[in-house]
Amino acid sequence: MTSATPFLWYEKDAIAAAEFYVSIFPGAKMLEVDGMSARFELFGREYIAFNGGSYYQPSPAFSIMVDCPTQAEIDDLWAKLLAGGGQESRCGWLVDRYGLSWQVAPRAVLAQTIGNPDPAKAQKAVAAMMAMAKFDIAALKAAVV
Repeated sequence: MTSATPFLWYEKDAIAAAEFYVSIFPGAKMLEVDGMSARFELFGREYIAFNGGSYYQPSPAFSIMVDCPTQAEIDDLWAKLLAGGGQESRCGWLVDRYGLSWQVAPRAVLAQTIGNPDPAKAQKAVAAMMAMAKFDIAALKAAVV
């Protein structure tokens, strides 16, 4: 075996979805496009987007997590992924206009807050997180003070 590649099934907009993702992530690139699919790269990982019809639908059971260490990065990516008809969810999750689920999260901050060694502080951070759609780094940090 030489590789494993996430294969994203879309009803009909696979190429448009791939072009959208490549347009919003720095260093992303389109690798190959044919009539049914697009192969693209985000952060050095290859993906295939495929027009497979309505037999399967995207599900939040599969999502892409993007680590955004600053609030500015979270705010920027959140707005871009929601553009054109995406929907917010909870705890940093959203669904883009093509139906793909994303989690836009500050991993280090989450480790420090919801992973706090003091159970009471960790519980407060989890409660704060559960009330959020988009992550708010300042609110997460304030929950553990």
